Amino acid sequence: MLDAVVVGSGPNGLVAANLLADAGWSVEVLEAQSQPGGAVRSDRGVHPDYVNDVFSSFYPLAAASPVIQCLNLQAEGLRWSHAPSVLAHPLPDGRCAVIERSQDQTANGLDAFAPGDGEAWSRMCATWHEISRDLVDTLFTPFPPLKAGARLARRLRVPGGLALARSLVLPAKRLGEEEFRGEGARLLLAGNALHADLPPEAAGSGGFGWLMCMLGQQHGFPVPTGGAGQLSAALVRRFRRLGGTVRCGEPAREIVVRGGRAVGVRTACGEAIPVRRCVLADVSAPDLYGGLVNEQHLPRRILEGVQRFQWDFATFKIDWALGGRIPWKAGAAAGAGTVHLADGVDDLTRFAGQLATGQVPDHPFTLLGQMTTSDPGRSPDGTESAWAYTHVPQTITADAGEDDIHGTWDEREQEAMADRMERHVERYAPGFRSLIRARRILAPPTLQALDANLHGGAINGGTASLHQQLIFRPVPGTGRPETPVRGLYLASASAHPGGGVHGACGANAARAALHATAGTARVLSAAQRLLAGRRRIQQT
Repeated sequence: MLDAVVVGSGPNGLVAANLLADAGWSVEVLEAQSQPGGAVRSDRGVHPDYVNDVFSSFYPLAAASPVIQCLNLQAEGLRWSHAPSVLAHPLPDGRCAVIERSQDQTANGLDAFAPGDGEAWSRMCATWHEISRDLVDTLFTPFPPLKAGARLARRLRVPGGLALARSLVLPAKRLGEEEFRGEGARLLLAGNALHADLPPEAAGSGGFGWLMCMLGQQHGFPVPTGGAGQLSAALVRRFRRLGGTVRCGEPAREIVVRGGRAVGVRTACGEAIPVRRCVLADVSAPDLYGGLVNEQHLPRRILEGVQRFQWDFATFKIDWALGGRIPWKAGAAAGAGTVHLADGVDDLTRFAGQLATGQVPDHPFTLLGQMTTSDPGRSPDGTESAWAYTHVPQTITADAGEDDIHGTWDEREQEAMADRMERHVERYAPGFRSLIRARRILAPPTLQALDANLHGGAINGGTASLHQQLIFRPVPGTGRPETPVRGLYLASASAHPGGGVHGACGANAARAALHATAGTARVLSAAQRLLAGRRRIQQT
């Protein structure tokens, strides 16, 4: 009998499986898709000469994550690659805000927008270096983060600490206005906040935008050499080397519960897989509660809470094989791995407002990845493997553009949205469309079909808004990987700390399982000693 089964082989599931295997457990991973990796995969499906990442690409959170670092994936062949510049936000007039690999170069570029903004950026970086270790540990450990949180709280009690705490909960737009005079740094903060589903006016978006900017400045936005799938492949190799098994094409149908405890998994083909210790679920909270786990085993507060679970925005993505490098009007964008495309902070606000009212944006804020610039082996010399994505509403009420997109996402709507995004790129890079050799469209239903955790194309495992974080994630009163079913742990991005490729959700679940087992062992040992003592007394 296996010690544990992990349902889902995304990065969280694979991290959890590795940590359990490190402890000597026998572990099997079940994956519904034909290959492991969840939303960390790459292929040559656009053009045989080009490697394209199917979902995620850049991994600053992985670079900062103590969880990923402790696995020593370099020993499994994983290598990281960086673009010459981290991130760029060009403007139609040719100006460009850039996070460079060098802090001083970033600061110099921001001074071109407004004198003094470079010094303000450097102050932000100094604050980051003071608290980054404790902040990252606080974010990536189970809630409540007692040790790391206490260390962070001590730092916030020093002069200026309350001002910093206030800054972290400010909207990105307000934080930018308070700290910077020019538009460049303000764009970097607001654009990075929208890597999640946090509009420039949302509380906490300033803190998230600042976090992403500082991660980029310290760690860059690295990519796995050879494609995103190399990160998943390294996790799988490590796990298999420890004796673990990954079974692809094996979707789970039910988590079997008896006496309030998870005792196994039943697959879609009817196979029963019993477990000695536990089940870890790298699946979304809505798919777990009332889905894999029958409602009869769950308290009403969980069932009612999951009905209120809020998904993040849907995603529309295009992958390209380009015959040349992108001809940016702003030359500084050419060396960046990640490029943000919007006309200004107010344009980002307008985009977020259209999403909030259910409209497909007419000028979609576009995040673009230049993958050959980041990793030269992704395509032939002089070409570019690239992608771009934008967000659309989960439920569409209207199209702010002229294409009459209603969310059926049939071929006409997919082509119209892709053309809209390409025209948007063309505004910043005239001649871009003439470089397209091939493209692949990944509409929201396509993304979900390729990874069930990406509900409606949501890539964050649920909204990153404050009302669904910490003790409110995935439902109020939780915040930890333990579930109401003993021996069952939530290991997906629906759990704290949420989306991103950092492995913390899986690590938290694995450590909770190990701790519970150790606690049970201690109780059994104490009981055995007590019984033995009583027998000795009776014998005398």
